[in-house]
Amino acid sequence: MSIAQTAPTLIYRPESFLERFDSTRMFQREQPIELELGSGDGSFLARYAVQHPEINLIGVERLLGRLRKLDKKGMRAGCGNLRLVRIEAAYLLQYLIQPQSLHAIHVYFPDPWPKRKHRRNRLINEDFTSMAAGALKSGGIVWLRTDDLDYFQQMVRVFSANPRFETVETPAPLAEIITDFERGFHARGVSTQRAAYRLRHQ
Repeated sequence: MSIAQTAPTLIYRPESFLERFDSTRMFQREQPIELELGSGDGSFLARYAVQHPEINLIGVERLLGRLRKLDKKGMRAGCGNLRLVRIEAAYLLQYLIQPQSLHAIHVYFPDPWPKRKHRRNRLINEDFTSMAAGALKSGGIVWLRTDDLDYFQQMVRVFSANPRFETVETPAPLAEIITDFERGFHARGVSTQRAAYRLRHQ
């Protein structure tokens, strides 16, 4: 039964985490879908949802406290086009999102796992580019931001190595919607990096 019809929350709780999501049960209207992996406190996603009512948005976050905070923001703002899921980002992207269904994937300031022995835990790696290519529609875009230069170099390396993607510029209106993490970095004089990759038309 659709969450939008039965509960005063934007948190989506499917009957099964073993079957791919049906967007017609998640959202009230059928329209383009974008996904944010690691929504944090929702400072980007809530604002983006308000600015783009013509887009359906899925926010993914593992931490329940952050998810509830974003839920409150979205409910106050009347974001009927937003749904939130508590789950591991890579699992959702690989097993729960319908193939070739997304217009965009946003990944902003994922955990950099800075220690060399932990870098295998990073979300953005070679496998991620393949999962993203499978989930995106032709021409869909992955938007990336990070404050960690080593991680940024890894992001660029793995996407550049996948011939299915091409580099594109981040448009100013999107770049101007910053996260709380990003605001904090800028206040401390820490530079941040952006990159974007579009799935080539097949």
